[in-house]
Parts: sequence; C-alpha cells; structure tokens
Amino acid sequence: MAALWLQLKFYRILERRFKTPMGEIDLVAEKGSTVVFVEVKQRALNADEALTFAAINRSRIARAAQLWLAQNPDALGRDFRFDVILLAPGRWPRHLINAFPAS
Repeated sequence: MAALWLQLKFYRILERRFKTPMGEIDLVAEKGSTVVFVEVKQRALNADEALTFAAINRSRIARAAQLWLAQNPDALGRDFRFDVILLAPGRWPRHLINAFPAS
C-alpha cells in the first residue's frame, strides 16, 4: 500500500525490503534527484502516532541506508532523506516527508 501511495505521488520505487545485517529499509524510492529511504509503520486505528513514530530505530535505518548507497554508486552525490509512511485500517496513508535527520 505504501509503495502504491508513493507511485501515485510520482515516486519511482527502486527497492522493496532492502535487508542488511544492520537492519532493513522498507522502501527505497526516488523523486527527481532525491533518493528517499522510507520506513513504513502499520498502526491500529486508535494508536497514538507519536508513539508509533518514537518506535522507529533511526540509527538502524541510517546504517542500512549507508550500505545501500555504497552498493549503488550512481546514487552517490545525490540528495537523500528519510520519510515515514503511517498506515492504519480505513484511513489514507500518512506520508511524513523528511521525518528525521540522517544522524
């Protein structure tokens, strides 16, 4: 659902479930000249978005993104960012652009 949502917003999906020994990136996409590493979180309807967002292991995602960039030298030198997509039953996906810094 998250990949479809991004495609409807004119993102190109480069990778799904990129797995590394350091962790996993749910989606790697691009829009224009920007590479976007996307964490997808499913939540219950009544779940608190702040708690869901706080549960994201940012350092794990950043380390996995560094490995992805090392394996894709054509992406080096391009802008990149970390987005989050929150999914909940009966609701439209919520796309948080540039949700957290790389550090």
